Amino acid sequence: MARVGSSGIERQAREEAAEEGTAGSCSESDIKMARRKLLLLLKPFDVFPVRHSDASRIINSQTSQILDYLDNRRRVHKDAIRFCQSILQRKPIDWEPVLRNDLSQRIRDVDLVVTIGGDGTLLQASHFMDDSIPVLGVNSDPTQAKEVEDLNDAFDATRSTGYLCAANVNNFEQMIDDILEDRSVPSKLTRIAICVNSRLMPKYALNDILVSHPCPAAVSRFSFRIKKDDQPCSPLVNCRSSGLRVSTAAGSTAAMLSAGGFRMPILCQDLQYMVREPISPGASSSLMNGVVKPDQVMDAAWFCQEGVIYIDGSHVRYSIKHGDNIMISSKAPVLRVYLPSHVLS
Repeated sequence: MARVGSSGIERQAREEAAEEGTAGSCSESDIKMARRKLLLLLKPFDVFPVRHSDASRIINSQTSQILDYLDNRRRVHKDAIRFCQSILQRKPIDWEPVLRNDLSQRIRDVDLVVTIGGDGTLLQASHFMDDSIPVLGVNSDPTQAKEVEDLNDAFDATRSTGYLCAANVNNFEQMIDDILEDRSVPSKLTRIAICVNSRLMPKYALNDILVSHPCPAAVSRFSFRIKKDDQPCSPLVNCRSSGLRVSTAAGSTAAMLSAGGFRMPILCQDLQYMVREPISPGASSSLMNGVVKPDQVMDAAWFCQEGVIYIDGSHVRYSIKHGDNIMISSKAPVLRVYLPSHVLS
C-alpha cells in the first residue's frame, strides 16, 4: 500500500496518524468485534498556496483577504483530518493514511476506504477501486453560505461542494458507527468503461469523460453511432465540434449540467452524451445529445491527427490518433459509495 509523502506538514500528518492509528492496543470491545481494515485517503495540504512573510512585498487588501481565506481553508482541512483520526483511534479499526497523490496501484486488502477532502479526492480514489470495497467521502471544508455572501464582491469564496460526500466532522463518528454495525448500506454508482481499438483502458470514469483535440481552440473531427448487440440502433453521426462529453448519472450535475445537459437520478444506469459546440450540424442537430442505455454502447471513430480522452477531469488522460476506434459504455464495475440522503431522494 502506498505511503504518505515525507515532507513538511504532510510528513507530520503521517507520523501523527501512525502514532494514533494502527499502534493502539485492543480494548475488550475490540476483541468482541472483528477489527476492520481501513484506508484513509487524504487531500494534500499543498493545494492551497502558503502565505510567505516578505516585508519587501506590498500586498493590497484584497490579496491579503484572499490569502487569509486560503490559510483558513488549509487550517480547516488539517483540523478535519486530525478530528477524523481521533475518532478512528477509538474504533475497532486498523487504518493507514495515504495522500491521494501517492496512490499508484489498485486499492486492496481493506474493508473500507475513507476519503478526506471533497469530491475530487473521492474521484481519485475511485480510479484505483473495483466493486469489492465501499468508499465513504468526508467533506473536510464545506462551503459556508454566509462567507460566500460576505465576500461575493471581492472573490468567489465557494469551498468544497462534496456532492458525493456523506460525512463531515459533524456526523463522521455516527457514519463510521453505522458502517461498522451494518446499519448503513452503500449505493452502487454506474461508471464508464472505455475501449480503444478493443483494448480496455485501465481507469473507469465515475463522473464523465471528454474526447477532444488536445488544443481547446482546434476542431475535433469524429463520428459515432449507438449500437446494441453489435447492431446499429442509431444513424451514423459525423461531427466537427470542440469534442464529445459523456457522463454518468453521478456526473450529470457537473460539467454536463453546466453545458446544458439534464440532471439524472443518481442511481440511473444510463449514460448521457453531448457533442460540444457542433459546427453546422444541419439535419443531425437532434442527434448531438442523447443517452446510452445499459445494454448499448457508443461506437466512435476519431479523425484528427491527435486527440485525448480525459477521465474525470484533466489528471487521467489517454492519447488517441487518427483512425482509432473508441467504444464507450456503462459496462464497468460499479463503485459502492455511502451517499448523502439528500442525493438519493
